[in-house]
Amino acid sequence: MSWVYLVLAGLFEVGFAVALKESDGLSKLWPSVTFIVLGGCSFFLLTRAMASIPLGTAYAIWTGIGALGTVLVGIFWFGDSANGLRLMFLAMLLCSLVGLKLVS
Repeated sequence: MSWVYLVLAGLFEVGFAVALKESDGLSKLWPSVTFIVLGGCSFFLLTRAMASIPLGTAYAIWTGIGALGTVLVGIFWFGDSANGLRLMFLAMLLCSLVGLKLVS
């Protein structure tokens, strides 16, 4: 169950990063509220996951899911660049996350 918590925490991290961008420097109420709620959910789930997943592994996977997901949202939602090198490094990040899971 800890791995489910960790993946969900990473997805909530993506959500709070997007909400932070949408909040325009925390000047818009609902995106700011969304940022706070999703951030709280993310940290709560990360805490639950760390009960049985080693600290370094849990933190690396949490930030990796957040980074990977946020870059993908940036590409598909905000029109960020999706050049070949960027996609290659995203694939390497994904392989690293899978590798950490496999050796844990």
